[in-house]
Amino acid sequence: QVQLVESGGGLVQVGGSLRLSCAASGRSFSSYVMGWFRQAPGKEREFVAAISRSGGGTNFADSVKGRFTISRDNAKNTVYLQMNSLKPEDTAAYYCAARSSWGVAITQYDYDYWGQGTQVTVSS
Repeated sequence: QVQLVESGGGLVQVGGSLRLSCAASGRSFSSYVMGWFRQAPGKEREFVAAISRSGGGTNFADSVKGRFTISRDNAKNTVYLQMNSLKPEDTAAYYCAARSSWGVAITQYDYDYWGQGTQVTVSS
């Protein structure tokens, strides 16, 4: 089992940047595929990015390709989401998730553990 705690959210202007962090506690962080999802008010939770166990494989939603990057530091049990060129439509609560099985999955139902979320607000 793994516990996840997100941080780094906040208020940023259009075009700005933020880096989210997700710290994991528990056993064998490197055995989990890690993902980021987001949920805006009144909308369903949607996939943002995911990274393989080693960090060698990644996947991104089309809406964030070229603007967001995902990385992980297995020695620090942490996964990061670097968000650049932020837009108002990026405003949402961002959630970190861990997946026990193989594969850089993109649906929330494929993930087993979730953090409590961190709010990102992009103001125009």
